[in-house]
Order: sequence, then C-alpha cells, then structure tokens
Amino acid sequence: MYRELLDRVMRLAVIVNPDAGLGGRLGFKGSDGRAAEARAAGAQDRAGPRMMQCLAKLSELAREPIEILAWDGRMGGDWIPGEYTSTGQTPNTTDANSTADFIKSHEPDLFLYAGGDGTTRDIVQALGQREIPIVGVPGGVKMHSGCFATTPRSAAEVVWSFITGDLMIARTEVMDLDEELYLKGEWKVRMYGEAFTPASPRWMQGAKEQVQRESESETLEAMAMHIGNLVEDNPELMIIWGSGGTLRQMCLELGFEATLLGIDIQHNGIMHKDLNEQGLLEHISNHSGAKLLLLSPMGGQGFLIGRGNLQLSPAVLREIEIGNILGIATPAKLLGLSEIRIDTGDDSLDQDFQEKKYLKMLQGYRTTRVIRVASD
Repeated sequence: MYRELLDRVMRLAVIVNPDAGLGGRLGFKGSDGRAAEARAAGAQDRAGPRMMQCLAKLSELAREPIEILAWDGRMGGDWIPGEYTSTGQTPNTTDANSTADFIKSHEPDLFLYAGGDGTTRDIVQALGQREIPIVGVPGGVKMHSGCFATTPRSAAEVVWSFITGDLMIARTEVMDLDEELYLKGEWKVRMYGEAFTPASPRWMQGAKEQVQRESESETLEAMAMHIGNLVEDNPELMIIWGSGGTLRQMCLELGFEATLLGIDIQHNGIMHKDLNEQGLLEHISNHSGAKLLLLSPMGGQGFLIGRGNLQLSPAVLREIEIGNILGIATPAKLLGLSEIRIDTGDDSLDQDFQEKKYLKMLQGYRTTRVIRVASD
C-alpha cells in the first residue's frame, strides 16, 4: 500500500507545537497552559529547533522530492530550512480542531510533528478514523507514547525509510500522564488511544510500560541501603536524585521524600527539592566534593536522559560529569533492556556518552552491571 509513494511526490505534513518543552529545564512537569510563564522566565524554544534538525537530516537522506505542507509562522514555516507549500498562517490555537481542519483540507500521506504527549493526543484526536501514520520528533517534556522517534535525526530516518517502503506501519499506544492523579501525588501513565506509525525498534522509542512490577520492595530496599552506605562513608557526597517511581521509593527508604517527576539534591542531610536547571547548576557548581547522579531508565523505552528530566541540561550534565552517573534498575527491569538511550539535546555530549559505550547500573546491594549506550 505505502510503496505507491515511490511513484509520486509524498505529501509530508509538518506541525510544530512551539510551546512544547519550554518548561523542561525550569522544572515544569509539562508546558500545557504555562508557555507564557516559561518564556517570561527565559525558556528557549525546544520543539522548533529539533524539527529543524530532523528536516535538515531528511534533506540529506532524500533522493526524491518531498512536498512539505505546513502553516506559515511558529507552527511550521519558521522551522523549515527549505521550501514548503504554505497552508496558511499559524492558527490562534494549537488544539486538535486546528489540526483537524489541516487534515481535511490537505490529506497528507504522513504527519511529522514536534511536541510532547499533549501534542500527540491532539493530533490523534484530529485524525479520528483516518489511518494516516504519524512520527513524533521528541520536543516536549512528557513523551511516553510509542510514536516518537528516539532523536530528531532518527525521525528523519523513519520518514525516509517509510517513503522507500522499508518500514511497515503498525499500531502503537498513545500515552500520557494522568494529571488528576499526579496532583494527588500519584504517578500513573494512561493509554489514551492508538495511532499508526512506522515500526522501527531501532529508531522509534516505543511506549512506556504501564504496569508496575510487583515484589521488588526488597530489591529497592537493598539498593537504597547501598546508596545510604555511600553517604555514610563520605558525608560530603552530594546525591542528585532523578525522577520516577523507582528512585522515589528508594529515597523513602532512606528517610527522605523525593519529587516524583522532578530532580532533587540530597546533601549534608538536607533535601533540596524539585530544582530547575538554574537551581541544579547553583548547587552543583558550588560543591567541590564528590557527587553522584542517580537515574532510572524509562521502562519499555530505555531512556536514561532526555525523557521527563529536561532539567538535566547539557550544562548540568557537564558540571556533574559522565563518570559520576549511576543508573538504577531492578533485575526485572534490566531483563527488558539491552541498551540505554541518551538524548541530551547536544550532539557533542551525546557523542561523549556513545564513546563511553557502557554505563554502570546498580541492580542490588553492592551489585552493579554495565549496559551498552545506544548509538543512532
């Protein structure tokens, strides 16, 4: 069915949610409704520049012409490095209704969009029963859905491989955080629907696991004891706690309460909670002693950096240094991971991780293993 695209010019719809990802480094849990606040605080565009990276790579790969359909302005044309077919000015709203009007008017062969889970939900809602495949350029704060590529350049690889008929289309889950439960202190990712997307284990991230594994309390307790002993041996050790349920439970075992979807610093018996990029830089740069960043990979996807922890900017990670990063995962979670993925948003830093090839993962009391760092 899709090989017919080889016989004509493909119509690629490009949509950018310019507000997606703005709150990541500021410690916002999402940018919905807080874009103006984020920009006032100095937030820089994330989704647009990442779309530019994707399209630049696509232009390198493409051996046949592609018709790019896009709105003028911030939701499209501003981020397209070459020619495109204008579909009008950027609408006043970025919701599903605007996207639905776009689809009805132009019927693209594939949707390439930059944003997060909220953007995905709007596009899927707009598509309705249409089986138009979508590919997400990771540009938001929350990206649990399976239609996102691992990096902007991977998204370009997926688009071109789809055009040439090398990738089949599959259904994938559209996920998002249950905001009501989160406000009550619970973390649960819900499935909101399904979408069609090119299937590629190499370039597509897959959906986050919904089910929390049982009977891991003893393992978490043992790993917490390991971290506690490190602090006992070196009271000046600064522990930087990443986000997620695994690390939060470990922190509780040590008598502290960590932010579920934030980054905290534990130092000298004090927990500095839910720090944004600037707060992290201030604490870390003023600390001359040992430091340790604890990160738990996202189940089902394997991302250690770049999903849900945008506060860990390239500047913060360079201040911490790669050698001071320790992954945290139970043996059960590690069974489903052959490699971990890194998406810092900085090509040079990503390359530094890839050149290291392996990172340590704590999986029990004084028990570590190494796991391979994925490369594009």
